[in-house]
Formats: sequence, structure tokens, C-alpha cells
Amino acid sequence: MSAATGNSSVMKLVVIDDDPKNLKFVNFILASTGLEIHAASDPQAGLDLVHRLRPQIVLTDLVMPGVQGMELLQKIVEFDPGIDVILMTGYYSTESAVEAIQKGASDYFPKPFSPEKLRQRIELIIADAKRRQRSSTIENELLENFQFEGIIGRSPLMLDLFSKLRRVAPHFRSVLVTGPTGSGKELVAKALHNLSGSEKRPFVAVNCSSIAESLAESELFGHVKGAFTGANQDKAGVFEFANGGTVMLDEIGEMPLAMQAKLLRVLQNHEVQRVGSPALHKVDVRIVAATNRDLQEMSRQGKFREDLYFRLCAVELKVPSLAERPEDLPLLERHLLKSFAAQYSKPVAGLTRRVQTLLARYPWPGNIRELQNVIEHACMMTESDVIDVRDLPERLQNQGTAVSGEHEMLMSMEQLERRHAQRVLDHVGGNKVRAAEILGISRTHLYQLLKESAEKQKETVSKADE
Repeated sequence: MSAATGNSSVMKLVVIDDDPKNLKFVNFILASTGLEIHAASDPQAGLDLVHRLRPQIVLTDLVMPGVQGMELLQKIVEFDPGIDVILMTGYYSTESAVEAIQKGASDYFPKPFSPEKLRQRIELIIADAKRRQRSSTIENELLENFQFEGIIGRSPLMLDLFSKLRRVAPHFRSVLVTGPTGSGKELVAKALHNLSGSEKRPFVAVNCSSIAESLAESELFGHVKGAFTGANQDKAGVFEFANGGTVMLDEIGEMPLAMQAKLLRVLQNHEVQRVGSPALHKVDVRIVAATNRDLQEMSRQGKFREDLYFRLCAVELKVPSLAERPEDLPLLERHLLKSFAAQYSKPVAGLTRRVQTLLARYPWPGNIRELQNVIEHACMMTESDVIDVRDLPERLQNQGTAVSGEHEMLMSMEQLERRHAQRVLDHVGGNKVRAAEILGISRTHLYQLLKESAEKQKETVSKADE
């Protein structure tokens, strides 16, 4: 049974029910939706159809001989978490409805159901799918419009940073770039270099914390033959090598105090002295010093030279943490997804709504670097064209349940009731009628719970502002 065939752009729906009358009924109800409808009266045949057709929607009975609907739901979600699965049953219970939604069902209809309600729900799913498609197109366009020298951002903090980069780059001799680990400080340093007019000259990044103190002077300033054991020939240091270009000194706060004095000479006199040589070599380098530490506080404690700090902080660029720029998360996800999907030759098109929600709630202590590792891991692990929760690293899979479980243990019954109502509402796409039916409460009661939840959130924000 099929309402339309042969058009790959038409959305597909598979309906699975051991009652032939219900199959005909569903086909009749949904004939006007423009869906390509396929039917199966046997669970296994239905699952085969799902595997072969990869439909956008599956409508399945809950109680059938052989494979039960809940088991079928799990198999479909495991195969493709992007499929919207709606369960139908003549044996309705709030418990089974909640279980179905927790396992990934989009909705749950008790039989007999209203033809109009089913049609409306399907049309909502179709509209949502088209909205996601448009959103994906828009995100791709935004990626092109909001990339600045390889840095992605449209949040006010990032747009302000881009503006400062444009103004500073042509003129700077030294810049201090501050921000948490993994936030993209090296990308900012490269942007400064590329926009400085010396982009064809060398760019050298040095991690100050990874160089042994005994070798630091030689690495940065060079040495002459015989200066120390093992110095078998003259060697230019980083500053001479990068002459005419840019040196990025990452984790500048870890640089030994003795090296800081020599760095100050480079900044003030534009010259270096190789280990073992009295001669001074003129160099023309721009310096980008980067750190995740508070250099001003370190200088007060005598752990960082105050004169060097003041020399560096004449221009300071602050890179925000990922948590401070949540507007950029979808763009970054899209960019990394495209990059790693191409790298691993996988047709990954996007993230499920569950994953998007989980990533939006995660605090990202490791910032962009952590997000990059998470998306790369997911692209390697996924066997679908959408990334689901099971594809994420274990720490993120467990994060949602661990955090919510810890908080819920200390919640009152009223708080738990409000939270559960909100979860069910989220699962049914904001459909308050369906949420009230699943929860087994009146719509008035649901509205009251949502109102109380909103009021509590406002109270929390107000207290935080105080």
C-alpha cells in the first residue's frame, strides 16, 4: 500500500499494525499530507521496510504478535535516531506513555484516536522536518558569513573580538591574548599574523610550559658552536627564525623569570643575543603572548615581571569561554560536523534533538577543544547519518543523568512534578494537549505547573542578579 512513489524528495511514513482495518484507516487519514505511505501488518516486515526505505516517520502499534511495539521502537531508534516514531495502542497507560517517550518515541496515541489529532500531529512533524532542513541551510550560510580568519562566531563577544582584531593587527608589535584553555587563543594569534601585512613571513608558536628551563634560552635566542656540551654548530633561535613574522608565546605565565628579562630586551630593543656569544642580532618580530592565567596577580606575587606585564598588556584581547558564547554553539557544531564527516568519509547530516539539547546544557569546561574532540569522537562512532546520544563520549552520555539525578535527590515533590511536566512537554514538541494526556492531568493543571516553573526561574535569575 503506497500513497505516492518514485519521488526521493517526498517524505516517507511506514505504518505497522497487525490490524488491516487500522492500516487502511491510517492511509485514508494521511492521504492528503503528501507523504509516501508504506504499510506492514507484521512487525518484522515493518522493520525491514524501515531499514530499506529509511522513512522520516514510523507509526506503529504497541501490542502485536512477535515483536512488541516497545521493542520495535528501540530497534528503530537504534537504527536511525532521527526517525520520528509514534506509538498507537488500545491499552493506554501513563506509565507506558512516559516509558515510550523516554525511549525515544515522538508521541503516543491511545486507540481509538481522533483522525484530526493524528493528521495534525503528522503535519507538525512534517513542518518540523522542513524547519530543520531550512535551519540546516541557514546554518551553512551563517557559517560562511560568520567565519573570520578561521574563527567562527556571531555572538556579541566574538563580533567585538573580530572588530578589535581588524583594528589591532596592522599596527601591533606585541599583544596579550587571554582566555581559558581550549578557547582558541592560537587561532586569534594566527588571525593577527595574517592581518598584519606579514602573512607571507613565518608564524611560529612556542609553548613556554613544554620547554625545559635549561634549554629555553637556546630555543628562543639560539646559541653558537661550543656554547655548551652538545652545541656542535651555530643555531638560530625562534626569534631569528621568525624574523619579519610573528612569534606566539603560548602559556607565557610559565616562562622562567630569567627568560622574561631577555624577552623584554626583544620587545624594547628588537635584538637577541645567542647563548655563548656577545654579539647582538637585530630582529623584527611581532609577539603574541597568550595565557589562561592572571598575569597581573602573578606580577603582584613576584612570579611574573611587572615591567614585562605592562609592556605586553598595552593591547589585551580577551577570548571568551564557550559557556560565555552559547549563540555560537550551533555554528561550531555544524562546522566541526562537516569537517569530521568529510575526514572520516561519513554521510553525517546533523545531530538529533536529544544531542542538541544535551550539548546546549553541558558546561564545556574544555571549551572549543573539548567540543572538537566530542564531535570527532561522535563522527567516528556513529553508524547513522545523524549523531545520537549513544555516539557521544561516555562522560557526556552519563552527564545528563548524573547531574539531574544528583539534583533530583534533593528536590521537593512539587519541584519534581514541575520538572517532569517540562520534560514530557519537550518530548512532544511543546504540544500541551498531548503532554497533559500523557501526564494524566488536565490542561489547566499543566498550565499551572508551567507557570510555577517560569516563576521559580525568574526568582532564581533575580536572586543571581542581586
